[in-house]
Amino acid sequence: MAFTLPPLPYAHDALEPVISKETMSYHYDKHHQTYVDNLNKAVAAAGVEGQSFDELFSKISTLPAAVRNNAGGVWNHTFFWEGFAPQGQGGEPSAELAAAIDADLGGMDAFKEAFVNAGLGRFGSGWSWLIVQDGKLKVVSTPNQDNPLMDIAEEKGAPLLVADVWEHAYYLQYQNRRADFLKDFWSIVNWNKVSELYAAAKA
Repeated sequence: MAFTLPPLPYAHDALEPVISKETMSYHYDKHHQTYVDNLNKAVAAAGVEGQSFDELFSKISTLPAAVRNNAGGVWNHTFFWEGFAPQGQGGEPSAELAAAIDADLGGMDAFKEAFVNAGLGRFGSGWSWLIVQDGKLKVVSTPNQDNPLMDIAEEKGAPLLVADVWEHAYYLQYQNRRADFLKDFWSIVNWNKVSELYAAAKA
């Protein structure tokens, strides 16, 4: 089965004003679709068609750069979209997640600061992640289209939340103000989804 572009879990304008309809049209309809198209070409060229993301990520160090970059591009973007909900619909962290944020990251304010700083500190393009690593929450960053599921990742773990800090994720609205994008990001986080992922990672 070829990879396909997963449907958005909301309308293109549902995340305004943080992510505008115009930004979503470019980012999802064009950038994400291009990663899907190029991934299908890359896995065919590498002879690894029909393999899952888990299978690809577990041996990504042995595969061509085109597979690594486009498989990460597809998976990371899908995970990015799934982490959002329209303002007022994302809920709150579960009691278990909130307790873990307090215990492992020093509380919500300290977590947000670390997460934003991971994104601001990423030179060039990349991602800021909240993961579960060895049963504990941790904030990490990856370059380009890498993620914590790949065998080449410096910090491995189960992803719970991600911010895309490639300029195409925010430039139409925020220009070079990455910090403003990461500040506004919190108003559309789908804490219900993050809490579900945390429960699954701990199970």
